[in-house]
Amino acid sequence: MNRRLPALLAFPLIALAGFALTVAVHAQAPKDLFGTWRLNIAKSKFSPGPAPKSMTVTYSAAGFGMRIVVDVVPAEGASQHWEMTPMYDGADHRVTGNPDADTISIRRINDTKGESTFKKKGKVMTVNVRTLSPDAKTLTIDTTGTTGDGKPRHDIAVFER
Repeated sequence: MNRRLPALLAFPLIALAGFALTVAVHAQAPKDLFGTWRLNIAKSKFSPGPAPKSMTVTYSAAGFGMRIVVDVVPAEGASQHWEMTPMYDGADHRVTGNPDADTISIRRINDTKGESTFKKKGKVMTVNVRTLSPDAKTLTIDTTGTTGDGKPRHDIAVFER
């Protein structure tokens, strides 16, 4: 019997399993989410407020997850530029530029809905539930948690392409 045969069969099986995992992970991020979204301040609600002057969120594919870039002009203070590349693996991933969060973890709820949990030094600050409209023209992000100074927070941010 040829002892190399099991080793020769192992490589294609490992490659096939890796491909299946790649397809499964990419399938978790809805492709209609990718692109640039602009905050519609008139349709949004911020509690305790005030609303930002402007906000843009850009989603793109990145390896086994997605890249998220946020540019926000708060009601007060300097403009902010946040970047993160989370994966749908339940783990915390680094966030840069956000004064109220240093990590994010994401999970898929269904084809049009996902959840993001932002933490600062291990403490949950906000949970965002992201819902993509059936026509993929509106993105609503429902945020609950606490502000940077510890006040309860509930925002409903409506974004459009």
